[in-house]
Amino acid sequence: MIRLLLRVLGPTYAGPVRRTVVLMTVTGVVEGLSYALLVPVLRALLGPTPGDVWPWLAVFGGAVTVYAALRFFSDLSGFRVGVTLLRGVYHLLGDHLAKLPVAWYTAGRVGEVSVLASRGVLSAMSVIAHLLSPLVSAAVTPATIVVVMLAFDWRLGLAALLAAPVVVLIQRWSSRSVAATDTGRARNDREATARVIEYLQAQPVLRTGGRTGERFRLLDDALRGVRRASSRMMLATLPGVIGLTLTVQAVFTALLALGAYLALGGDIGVAEVLTILVLAARCADPLLSLAEAGGKMRVARAELVRLDAVLRTPPLPEPAEPVSPNRSDLEFASVGFRDVLDDVSLVVPAGRRLAVVGPSGAGKTTLLRMLARFADVDRGAVLVGGVDVRDIGTAGLMERLAIVFQDVYLFDGTIEENVRLGRPDADDAAVRAAATAARLDEVVERLPGGWSTNVGEGGALLSGGERQRVSIARALLKDAPIVLLDEVTSALDPVNEAAVHEGIERLMAGRTVVLVAHRLHTVRTADLIVFLDGGRVIEQGTHDELLALGGRYAAYWDLATAGR
Repeated sequence: MIRLLLRVLGPTYAGPVRRTVVLMTVTGVVEGLSYALLVPVLRALLGPTPGDVWPWLAVFGGAVTVYAALRFFSDLSGFRVGVTLLRGVYHLLGDHLAKLPVAWYTAGRVGEVSVLASRGVLSAMSVIAHLLSPLVSAAVTPATIVVVMLAFDWRLGLAALLAAPVVVLIQRWSSRSVAATDTGRARNDREATARVIEYLQAQPVLRTGGRTGERFRLLDDALRGVRRASSRMMLATLPGVIGLTLTVQAVFTALLALGAYLALGGDIGVAEVLTILVLAARCADPLLSLAEAGGKMRVARAELVRLDAVLRTPPLPEPAEPVSPNRSDLEFASVGFRDVLDDVSLVVPAGRRLAVVGPSGAGKTTLLRMLARFADVDRGAVLVGGVDVRDIGTAGLMERLAIVFQDVYLFDGTIEENVRLGRPDADDAAVRAAATAARLDEVVERLPGGWSTNVGEGGALLSGGERQRVSIARALLKDAPIVLLDEVTSALDPVNEAAVHEGIERLMAGRTVVLVAHRLHTVRTADLIVFLDGGRVIEQGTHDELLALGGRYAAYWDLATAGR
């Protein structure tokens, strides 16, 4: 558990945890040794001169005071380190997530990371703040007490020592038996959460179908699965808890019987027997508390495993010495990516426009993502200005690209703040000029808050066309030499489409452009049109050349213009 925690924290944050573990270990040793002083205390009390106990009581009181101080500082250190590392782990996770390929962020992973970043990190870091002290105490204090027992009487110490492996085996057996049920319950929890979201999203369909009074069968099944998994986990946990408790109590009883036998035989004194019993009872407390904390530790360990899996995901490799291209021409050199792109070769001279068309699933958006290096190609190379994008570095590549996607995400802030993401240091005049070119000024003028209007989470308070204008203004403000456009106007009404199209024309002027579109009338002016299907280039040429060819593009054009 502690090794896993240190591995997750890494060298930067593991140091404070190691120091806290050392302090807690010293505290556990001092606690165990302090009880050894009970022998002279009890000998004096039970001897002919009870008044001799005071010096030993003073020493015992001093030892207990030292232990109490160490316990206070070790617990305080654990809490402070836990709180400090909580912030540190968030930074560690955030920095790592920022380096992962964008293609890694599938819908399922986004949900898992969201849960991990909220509940998971808190649960994992609670190990340090709340569970690390009892965990160390449960290991160190009993071990110290066994050593003290061996020093008093080897027979009693040996009896306690022989019981230790039994306790360890029961604890491990309990953990392993519960691990499978923990995994099943976590899987059922995720399934139930997904079904709840699906049930909420399906309300319009359920209501229009007249099924508002019916239960959602898939949700009911998922909730029953959660209930069954919780029952299985409870049944799997009980044998381990009961077994550990019975074993500890049996060991304590055996030591009591052995101590009584030795005392009656005159081999040891009453003071030693009483001390051994106190030590045995004190040894049992941390072990029993470990059984109670087992559930929390299993949960924390499961979160640590998930956090470790994310942190061990390899990021996109960055070049040791990034190369800065001085041109903006583009080239796809025999590019292959999984089963989506297959031997794609294209050249886009600087300042020219490439339009990519084709059916859904043809690999059009993936082509853009390879250019933006959202993932690395499996075969071939993508070049900007004659330089492989893998040799440019992520930061340098992003400086050269302005990207406008169909699905625009805006941060929960003002319109101006979202536009300034394109170039945070831009002055007001540049921001206003970009907004005017994107026809965003028309939106700002009719909003009550003007530039200070809050767009809501994801831009929910703006329409799709208004969000798209913000995105175009952001790209115009960035003023990058290369522009990537992905289905920008496919979901807009005619009014917004006209406004956005005008903004796009201004954005594309004088820049190298790669444009993906379903509406073919937006690609007629492209310098080169590529028809992509099955990840391969089927046709390429100008609009007129492809129409004269009478192939796939011409058929698509006829369908798009039919009925006009």
